[in-house]
Amino acid sequence: MRGYGERGPSRRRFLVWGLGLAAGAAACAAGCGTEHAGGGGVDALRTRFSINPGGPRWARAGRAFAGVARAAGFMAGGGPEAGRAAGFGSAITLTGLPALAAAELNNAQSLLDDATPLARLSGEVEVVVVPDGSPLRDFDDFGAQLLARPGQTPLAGGPQGEPDHLLFGLIARALGADGRQVDYSGYPSSGEAVTALLAGKAAAAAGPLRDWRAGIGRGRVRALAVSSALRVPDLDVPTLLECGARVDFADWVGAFGPAGMSDESRDSAVRMCAEVIGSSAWEAACQAAGWLPIPLSGDDFANWLDTEIARTRAVLRDLGLLPTAKEDTTCWVSCGNGH
Repeated sequence: MRGYGERGPSRRRFLVWGLGLAAGAAACAAGCGTEHAGGGGVDALRTRFSINPGGPRWARAGRAFAGVARAAGFMAGGGPEAGRAAGFGSAITLTGLPALAAAELNNAQSLLDDATPLARLSGEVEVVVVPDGSPLRDFDDFGAQLLARPGQTPLAGGPQGEPDHLLFGLIARALGADGRQVDYSGYPSSGEAVTALLAGKAAAAAGPLRDWRAGIGRGRVRALAVSSALRVPDLDVPTLLECGARVDFADWVGAFGPAGMSDESRDSAVRMCAEVIGSSAWEAACQAAGWLPIPLSGDDFANWLDTEIARTRAVLRDLGLLPTAKEDTTCWVSCGNGH
């Protein structure tokens, strides 16, 4: 495979960065003062919250989430410094699938071991594209070629082990192709992946729909399928499920509290998250940003996350990035058995 760089630092050190649980934020695990407020018509005990993105890629989601939380009547500060300055005591970190995958690649514990799952907030729909002049007319053509000649079907997307690569691994698994033979080149940015695809260095590419919309609109590339369970309303492109590939996938972001969170602090944070992500304001924020709202909170989110960790670990093994083991979960939120 191409584009696979050196593995990062120890998984423990990565997760401290990825989850934003620096010493100052971790010290805020216990709730401080609480208020009685009725945002959204719900009379509940409200802890003050500090909303912290676990890295630059989640900064926009952090701002949107904190803004909707404040509009609902919650005391929610945006960013660790603002939170500490205002005395906001319950630290909530936003992070997601790339952090989960990187932790697996760096041989660490899972998100379930290093943080307290609170809620799944939103996801980015991915799309599989080919150059406009490609002989691959539709996803069936692409799938047939990938199944028959995985090593001769060069693919492109973001860095190895990240969501674009995982999506191709899930597609290969769903089609019965050998993931270890998949010829994937990872690029630091979507712009470089676009350049590689149009230069003929790849037969197909995957990435966030928002990054490929301009090329699709100008007719430079053709979209073969989207990764969501339902079609994107303003795009006449089938889903992978419609195409016969049992894959429902998004680059998701979730809210997490520190490890060892007290039951009272966790319950308060879960109530806040559930109210925010269940609101019309959050749906509107997702629509404006081009995200897919995929609300899930509390124990339901924790149970789903357990299966998502297993699925991510399994596809990384399929791709040859982790030692092999017998695990099989290719489906996601639309799966009947909860994977």
